[in-house]
Amino acid sequence: MSTGSLDLSPAGHASPAGTQLRAQTAMELKLMLRNGEQLLLTIIIPTVLLLLFAGAPIADLPKPRIDFVVPGVLALAVMSTAFTGQAIGTGFERRYGVLRRLGTTPLPRALLLAAKTISVVCVEVLQVALLCVVGLVDGWSPHGNALAAVALLMLGTVAFSALGLLMAGTLRAEVTLAAANLVYLVLLVLGGIAFPLTDFSDGVRHVLELLPIAALSDGLRVVLRSGGSVPVHDWVTLLVWAATGGLAASRLFRWE
Repeated sequence: MSTGSLDLSPAGHASPAGTQLRAQTAMELKLMLRNGEQLLLTIIIPTVLLLLFAGAPIADLPKPRIDFVVPGVLALAVMSTAFTGQAIGTGFERRYGVLRRLGTTPLPRALLLAAKTISVVCVEVLQVALLCVVGLVDGWSPHGNALAAVALLMLGTVAFSALGLLMAGTLRAEVTLAAANLVYLVLLVLGGIAFPLTDFSDGVRHVLELLPIAALSDGLRVVLRSGGSVPVHDWVTLLVWAATGGLAASRLFRWE
């Protein structure tokens, strides 16, 4: 059979950006769902904390406890997936040379970061659904605008994802592992998740209110507990963290 008219030479151009983004997002999502340690961090721990803080008198929380705890744990779930899990996973991808190999492909850095963020959103949909079901079974009674809560979760995801990728793309994997877990534990205590920020002195509270986790948990509580509008302070805080973190990550992220 003649093959004189068959051109088997490699394509001289990269796939369209949309095709690259879809393929990389699918790969990132598969890797996240196959990682047992990340699933423990993103699914099991927030669920256990929700049941623990809602049912046990560990802290003096506003009544009903479940209405205070659920929004905070939703914020924690976003941070655990978008920041802690992603920072650790991406950090070790750098160490093992995975990102260096991706750097030799036509995949732009911005599309890689976007694919990682989109895969995080997909996992968070499962997280939020599970936590909401557990909360409703435990007596949670949400109020307010669901779209405002979703917008807050999405903006929080962008902010934490940018910060996680910034850490993973600039620090050694071992340092990222220690730092990401330390930040997770510190913000669990100081971010308004398990304990009200009003428990702290005015000076400390004003500083803590500038943290993205505090803005996210506070905004979710205002919407879901009382049905109010998200404070402008919370929107601005998350926007600033998302913009500065995203800009820094896009410029400083290193493949190796």
